[in-house]
Amino acid sequence: ITAKAAVIFVTLQYNVTIPATEEQSAETISLYHYGIKDLATIFFYMLVAIIIHAIIQEYVLDKINRKMHFSKTKHSKFNESGQLSAFYLFSCVWGTSILVSENYISDPTSLWRDYPHALIPFQMKFFYILQLAYWFHAFPELYFQKTKKEDIFRQIVYIGLYLFHIAGAYLLNLTHLGLVLLVLHYFVEFLFHISRLFYFSDERYQKGFSLWAVLFVLGRLLTLILSVLTFGFGLARAEDQQLNFSTGNFNILAVRISVLASICMAQAFMMWKFINFQLRRWREHSSSQPQSVKKKFVTAKGKTSRRERENGINGTVTSNGADSPRSRKDKS
Repeated sequence: ITAKAAVIFVTLQYNVTIPATEEQSAETISLYHYGIKDLATIFFYMLVAIIIHAIIQEYVLDKINRKMHFSKTKHSKFNESGQLSAFYLFSCVWGTSILVSENYISDPTSLWRDYPHALIPFQMKFFYILQLAYWFHAFPELYFQKTKKEDIFRQIVYIGLYLFHIAGAYLLNLTHLGLVLLVLHYFVEFLFHISRLFYFSDERYQKGFSLWAVLFVLGRLLTLILSVLTFGFGLARAEDQQLNFSTGNFNILAVRISVLASICMAQAFMMWKFINFQLRRWREHSSSQPQSVKKKFVTAKGKTSRRERENGINGTVTSNGADSPRSRKDKS
């Protein structure tokens, strides 16, 4: 009885079958576009993401936490990095496989050529559905993970930025550019969180953060370059620049400027956070060095004064004794 309703939640909707042609292929191709029924699919896979989140937490992260005996602060950060590193690794591998199979890497013009990309293959649509489902599942996880009140606002802003940009790329039919930028961003974030996991296990591990800092800046620059090329060069020279909801064409000047401004503001925000993070680390490192030097100086001074006191005591004893060198010399 519920089979027809369950299909909406489990399988992807809005498929279009393209008949085979002699020029392209001898098989029919199924492509997909988006619609209101995608909300049901996103809701179902949001529940799946909550279950997978709980499995990773229970059978992997909690066992490591019991062995390492982390503090409460490190415990929450370790759980966050553990969950995100698994998700980023999965998304990077899957996204890269889509880029290779669809030849997006070998041909950069595919980012804007044949826009609008209203019809996308199965893997592309399923990738975006799971991305939206994962970041929507992060809202109830704030309650399940008992997030501190002072961290809730930061997490909401963090999640909201992901949802805004992923949903924007999906609804504006900018899935090609969105996929490339997501894979690039996820790779840099994966390196940061995996470095933080190694740092919690051994605080002497710092090389991963240095590599992440370099790739973070390069990732921001590459994101801006690809965005400017797509909106300022590729789509700006397209022949069809009229707003058309039926065909999914949003290639007009106002939309291009808005999307490019949103991407630039997001990159500027991340760079501002990155610079503050690096300055804070530099201040902590510079403030810890004078303290260590001061402790060494005080220790060395304490040892010297102790020797002087011992020499003074010995000098007093020998001067009062009969066997001191000076007394013997005076006697002679």
